[in-house]
Amino acid sequence: MKEKQLYQAVAEKILRRIEQGVYPPGSRLPGERDLAQEFGVSRITIRGAEIALQSRGLIEIRTGSGVYVLGASLDRQGDLPEVNALEVTEARVLFECEAVALAAARGVDETTLAHLQNQIEIMQRSGPGAEKESDQADREFHLAIAAASENAAVLHVIERLWKMRTELDPVREVYDAVCLRSAEVRAGEHVEILDALRARDPVGARTAMRKHFRRLLNTMLETTEEMALAELRRKSNENRQRFLMSV
Repeated sequence: MKEKQLYQAVAEKILRRIEQGVYPPGSRLPGERDLAQEFGVSRITIRGAEIALQSRGLIEIRTGSGVYVLGASLDRQGDLPEVNALEVTEARVLFECEAVALAAARGVDETTLAHLQNQIEIMQRSGPGAEKESDQADREFHLAIAAASENAAVLHVIERLWKMRTELDPVREVYDAVCLRSAEVRAGEHVEILDALRARDPVGARTAMRKHFRRLLNTMLETTEEMALAELRRKSNENRQRFLMSV
C-alpha cells in the first residue's frame, strides 16, 4: 500500500476507535511508538495519520504533552465570521509566514519533514479530477508547519483560518478556482518552503512562504475579477431577456 493510502487508512482506524469510545474525548492517545507497533507501520505513518486527524479538528497535538482527542462532534470554535477569500489569505500571510520562520528556527524533526515531503509528492502527482486529494495534501502541509512552530496559540489561529478556507462556501469557491489554475506552480513553491525548513533557515523559510502567498494573492485577485465579470454578464443577459420579451 502506498504511503499516502497507508497513513489515511491508519487515520480511519484511529477515528473508528474514537467513535467507539476506545479513545474518548479528552483522553490522550498512545505514543507514536506504541501506535506504530500496534498497527504495524512506521512512526512516519503514525505522524501523518495524526496530522490528518488534527486537520479535521478531531485531535490536538500538544508539543511536549501528547496527542489528545477532541471528539468528532466537538466544535470548539463556534460560528465562523463572514469573511472573503482575500481577507482569509491576508490573515494567513500574517500568521503562516511567521509560523514557518519559527518552525525553521526551532528545527523540524525528520518525521515531520518526511510527512511534508509526502504531501508535496501527492500534490505533484495529482492531475485533473484529483483536486480534492491535492487540496487535502496542501492543508496538511500547512498545518504540519503550524504544529512544528511549537506554539499552541499560533497553531490554533492557523487551524481557525483553514476552517474558514475550507468551510465557508464563498471562500472555498475562490480557492478552488485559484488552485485549479496553478497546481504545478503551487507544488514548486512548497518545495522551496520545505528546502528552507530542512536548512533550518528562518529567513529563507519566511521568504519562500511570502513568495507563495504573493503569487496566490495575485492569482486570487485575477480570479475574483473574472468571477465578478462573469456574474455581471449573467445578470446583464437575464435583464436583456427579461426586457426584450416585452417588446
